[in-house]
Amino acid sequence: MRSQRRFRVVTYLVLAAIVTLLFFSHTRQSSEPGSRSLHDFYSKTVNAMDKHHAAGGDRGGTGSASGQKVIADHDVDGDGDIDEDDRIQAKQMADRLRKAEQEAKDNAKAKGPNKPESPAQVVGVGSSASGQEKPASDDKNKPKAEETEKDHEVEEALNSILKQSPVIIFSKSYCPFSKMAKGVLLDKYIIEPTPFVVELDQHPLGAKIQAKLGEMTGRRTVPNIMIYGQSIGGGDDISDMDREKTLADKIASLGQSKINVSLRFVQSAQKAS
Repeated sequence: MRSQRRFRVVTYLVLAAIVTLLFFSHTRQSSEPGSRSLHDFYSKTVNAMDKHHAAGGDRGGTGSASGQKVIADHDVDGDGDIDEDDRIQAKQMADRLRKAEQEAKDNAKAKGPNKPESPAQVVGVGSSASGQEKPASDDKNKPKAEETEKDHEVEEALNSILKQSPVIIFSKSYCPFSKMAKGVLLDKYIIEPTPFVVELDQHPLGAKIQAKLGEMTGRRTVPNIMIYGQSIGGGDDISDMDREKTLADKIASLGQSKINVSLRFVQSAQKAS
């Protein structure tokens, strides 16, 4: 009796191995595996096993030429009774089949050439695409509007300053080079109309005005002396022209005869221009 049971067990183990090999062979050979084809293969395998059992029953209750008894659908151990061991072994076999099917599905998804991309990875297609351009909102346009308004405010302030006098001295109260330039232009010379001094460190828009002057004149430092909107240089330039006695002529030429320049302490009152 034990030999018959062993033979049956060995027979079903061999059958299970063949089914497993056929299952994985079918999975590897499939070029476009999908859940539907795997389910069909699983169903066909189970149906083939059922037909095998049914064929044995039609031959009069013998499963082979030796006359051994046909095992029932759930009589796994072949003892003729469906007991707890049969149910456990049947459950284990079903679990192995389901696990193999799930592994095959996972492998098929991983190797599938037509796996769709997520909407976030599709550039420029659909409302959920990460590359889709979105219309500019009011919040995005607001900083640009504020920036334009500030630029306009700086331009108006600068234009207002340039109208104060033909000669403008852009300075900073703590800057030694600015003090030197102011000493030459305001103390050593008499310039009419009187130069207008702008202390950028004390002006509410001083930093922005200095940046604007850098764009206009190419000079981003102070002092910056301008004659009718044209820069003639900084502190070193003023000192050099004064030492070379060309400063008065420079201011007068740019002033187009509308600016008078003379030395302050000359007893002969001789004018420099």
